Amino acid sequence: MPPTGDELVEQLIRAIDIRLLDPLEILLDGHDAIDALRTIVRVRAENWAYRLVNGDDREALGTAMRIASTLYPADGPFEPPVDWWRSPLGQTVVRRVGHPTAGSVSYAVAGAMLGITRQGVHDLVTRGKLVRHPEGGVLPSSVRDRLLETNP
Repeated sequence: MPPTGDELVEQLIRAIDIRLLDPLEILLDGHDAIDALRTIVRVRAENWAYRLVNGDDREALGTAMRIASTLYPADGPFEPPVDWWRSPLGQTVVRRVGHPTAGSVSYAVAGAMLGITRQGVHDLVTRGKLVRHPEGGVLPSSVRDRLLETNP
């Protein structure tokens, strides 16, 4: 079942608070400007959630990539912890774009996206219900399609 809009908004607010605003508040010795930023983030989080859920494909992809690159910066490709895919944000992203940057995902990641085991993913690949990537793993688009087919 897809996450509710409220669940998505709350996760976005919580993640931004933990990853960005709390450290900034510490760095700025509790400056009052942080409270204003929290208000702005709440309003913007509702907008981002709307774009992720209701925007066209390009808008949803762009929003997902902006959020991922801001909240989960890394020198390499976007690789959140496997359990992130079961979160409201992860489930929304996989339903809209599959994986925002990867051409294939491991069986473990595909399983997390679908809420099943790696063995379950293997069985779905064997039965032709998921598409195996030629170089290994699974096509994120086939995971998205399977998820939408079984849990609209």
